[in-house]
Amino acid sequence: MSYAICIVPVAPIRLTSDHRAEMLSQFLFGESLIVRGIDKEGWIDAEGVNDGYTGFCRKNQFLLLPQPIKELSEFTGDWVEEIMVNDQKLMIPFGSNLSLLNADIPGYKIFFKGNIYNASHSVISEETIMGIASMFLNSPYLWGGKSVFGIDCSGFVQTVFKLLKKTLPRDANKQAERGEVVGFLQEAACGDLAFFDDESGAIVHVGILMNDHQIIHSSGIVRIDAIDNEGIINGTTKKRTHHLRIIKRIS
Repeated sequence: MSYAICIVPVAPIRLTSDHRAEMLSQFLFGESLIVRGIDKEGWIDAEGVNDGYTGFCRKNQFLLLPQPIKELSEFTGDWVEEIMVNDQKLMIPFGSNLSLLNADIPGYKIFFKGNIYNASHSVISEETIMGIASMFLNSPYLWGGKSVFGIDCSGFVQTVFKLLKKTLPRDANKQAERGEVVGFLQEAACGDLAFFDDESGAIVHVGILMNDHQIIHSSGIVRIDAIDNEGIINGTTKKRTHHLRIIKRIS
């Protein structure tokens, strides 16, 4: 088994080994993957080390390794940060992993002097949750996205909780399987996850509750909207956009 680590700001994970294929998710700078295979066209059959998510990535956007780098809980702490890799400047997004700073890799010199967010020092509180989540406000919705440059609803939730030292699955329907049920919206606390379904009953959306009447979520952009027992009410149009299915608390 071999491994790789992302060495570009954001690398797409695609459904098939084709640039035109659907983007399922992304790896941010410093994220590790398991290499399940590499084809002759330079596509990695990849599996995320942290969440087990699978897809296809370009080999030239990763550094191949015989063994995984020990991932630390240190991440970039500002919306975008400058990092030097072999004297080449990269602008990497909030929440990029900085484990490469402490890795001794022949031929690679990495320098970073920006703001470091240490997740291991985080205390899960309303202030911490909202401080992290608000970094994404007004980021555009992007199917498969996981960064401030573009993010989808479940990518937003997964990334926020990563910075709280909580590992969640990539997709909303899988995230809904985690945690304990909160019976009523009025009992919700900051950090609880609200899940929403479509007409068939499938979970299609997720957001982070700020309290029992507001939610932050990625819908068009990352935004704060009102929520009631029926679902989300768009703060701009005043129209209902999502039907509430269940609330979960990640312990």
